[in-house]
Amino acid sequence: MKFLLHSAALCVGLLIAPVCVLAAPAADSASETKEEKTEAAPLPADASARQSMRLAGRTLDYTATVGTLPVRDAKGKVIADVVFTAYTMPGKDRPVTFALNGGPGASSVYLNLGAIGPKVVTFGSEGDSASAPAKLHDNPGTWLDFTDLVFIDPVGTGFSRARIGDDEAKKQLYTPSADIEYLSRSIYDWLLRNQRMGARKYLTGESYGGYRGPRITHFLQTRLGVAMNGLVLVSPYLSPTLEDNADVSPMAWMQTLPSIAAAHLERQGKLTDAAMREVVEYTRGDYATALMKGRSDPQATEAMLRRVAALTGLDPQFVRRAGGRLETQAYLREVFRDKGTLGSRYDSNVTAFDPFPNDPEQRANDPLLDSIIAPTTTAMVDFVTREVGWKVDARYQALNYDVNRLWDRNGDLREGAVTQLRQAVAIDPHLQVLIVHGWNDLSCPFMGSILTVDQMPTMGSNPDRVQVRSYPGGHMFYSRADSQAAFRRDVQALFQRN
Repeated sequence: MKFLLHSAALCVGLLIAPVCVLAAPAADSASETKEEKTEAAPLPADASARQSMRLAGRTLDYTATVGTLPVRDAKGKVIADVVFTAYTMPGKDRPVTFALNGGPGASSVYLNLGAIGPKVVTFGSEGDSASAPAKLHDNPGTWLDFTDLVFIDPVGTGFSRARIGDDEAKKQLYTPSADIEYLSRSIYDWLLRNQRMGARKYLTGESYGGYRGPRITHFLQTRLGVAMNGLVLVSPYLSPTLEDNADVSPMAWMQTLPSIAAAHLERQGKLTDAAMREVVEYTRGDYATALMKGRSDPQATEAMLRRVAALTGLDPQFVRRAGGRLETQAYLREVFRDKGTLGSRYDSNVTAFDPFPNDPEQRANDPLLDSIIAPTTTAMVDFVTREVGWKVDARYQALNYDVNRLWDRNGDLREGAVTQLRQAVAIDPHLQVLIVHGWNDLSCPFMGSILTVDQMPTMGSNPDRVQVRSYPGGHMFYSRADSQAAFRRDVQALFQRN
């Protein structure tokens, strides 16, 4: 998932401002925060438990391990503890996949218990209840049958924690560069500790984790001497600057229109690959041209307004007032206004009642984001402490708003991760990259990745070494069984290629 800063939205796979960072509630006093971090009891020793699951008629016996990896400063002092959850199976030449989410401030629970781990808990779909029993069940979409899995919680998320106060953590941990460096070192340290340096290695990151993915891959390649065989980016936001200069550039609106059209098609029962190809071609053709022509071609503008209203199902007057430029939060209130509900920026067809329907601006937080905290936290804490037996007396942070608030958004954060993606692909002619999205996601729209990859040079004879695939659903499309199954098939194909 992601975490980004945009009014009340957060990227769960999670990402960064201005697309989807969370608006943080007030933190506790600085003195209390610092006292918590400096006086907390030591974390337990690593713990393991034997478990099993059924997948496609066969039993998978595996070991679940929860443990810690130290984060050290330049002088060798331990300044933080990274907690990981690993699922491993016996077998020769087993690959290993490292997985992390985003935020900044999101734990890896969403990929773990929602997408690719051996067990899942229900969350993220229309009608799901936060108070429903958070029971784990076997995951038909897991990758465990073809790769070991190591889920990493960045510092300040899950049970991972800083040993230094907020001021120092902001400098040494909560910056894009420092974040990439210690997470890369954590991957290196896990491989070294477990004697897996020679294994085939893969990395997957969701949302802001998708920003982390190319940067970690490149840092591992060039600084730590560890090469990934494949990179899977789930609902990533690779190019934060695509939406800059929205008064002049069509890029911001080219990103949102296809996802809004996809949500409308889904409500009509007409969402297909063929329909979406038509939407994509219109978006980067006549739609972009009409926006760039502006008032110089009134006929093109009129045709565009009619087409946008037809594609989205929105009131033509709303589309006209917006000039065919559909801002995310305005759309999410407008599309379900007659029902008194709000759509989620993570999947606009997942809704909740608007508690303040008469206010001129949205006051409630994102409906999907708020609903997933309870089931994921309850399920993960119970799994770690009771099933695995890692006895910890600490708060579990599925989404940490304080970390998001402290995050340094200056400097290289706005540069995105496309430079490192291109460099990593150029360095290794065998590296495979799969970028996946849900069509309905307005926090990290799939069209942004299409536009980004369209501009990448073809490096080598295989133009499909970097692929973009999209599925029905939103930011966490894997909550839908068919989309999760298609995702699993595409990832298996990547593993077979390298």
